[in-house]
Amino acid sequence: MELWLRNLLILAAFRYECRGEDSVIQTPGDVTATEGEQVTLDCQFHTLDTNPYLFWYKQGANDFPKYMLRRATFGSDNAIEFQRRFDAHLNLTTFKSASKSVPLSIQRL
Repeated sequence: MELWLRNLLILAAFRYECRGEDSVIQTPGDVTATEGEQVTLDCQFHTLDTNPYLFWYKQGANDFPKYMLRRATFGSDNAIEFQRRFDAHLNLTTFKSASKSVPLSIQRL
């Protein structure tokens, strides 16, 4: 294989597969609310991807994570048991350095 072609393939693989710059930050601590109220759980993220997919999962003690919902630039999805009271809005900005978020709102606790 020609040296230039091998180097081009290595560069292409590095550009499209190495995505270590993505990160997700959730506010630590408990959220307290009264029964029947609404609560919002914050989730900030950073990515250079122009069409990110963000997922929310619920995990109980000694249990596996359970899929709740997905939000993307074009489309969304909620698991059947999380359709009525759970919602999230994907907040994107045009600035690469600005924070982005996908807060989860839970109705009627």
